[in-house]
Amino acid sequence: MKLYVGNLSWEAKEDELNQLFAAHGNVVSASIITDRETGRCKGFGFVEMSNKDEAEAAIKALNDTEMRGRNIKVNEARPREERPSKRAW
Repeated sequence: MKLYVGNLSWEAKEDELNQLFAAHGNVVSASIITDRETGRCKGFGFVEMSNKDEAEAAIKALNDTEMRGRNIKVNEARPREERPSKRAW
């Protein structure tokens, strides 16, 4: 099950996210979305957990808890929506 993690600090690192969620189950992957130009965290990321029970336990335990001075938001990730191309022809 894939989880959305929001309100991350700009200094947040993927290994920190992985360790935080690993306390609640098996983490398949943890990724932080970064700005293409600066490489800085955009303030959100995703964690994939191996099963739904572990993911739900992580949501209950970690939503609105502090990480690097900010209260993170954790919930089930929504499917990615198709967006129109930004290219102007």
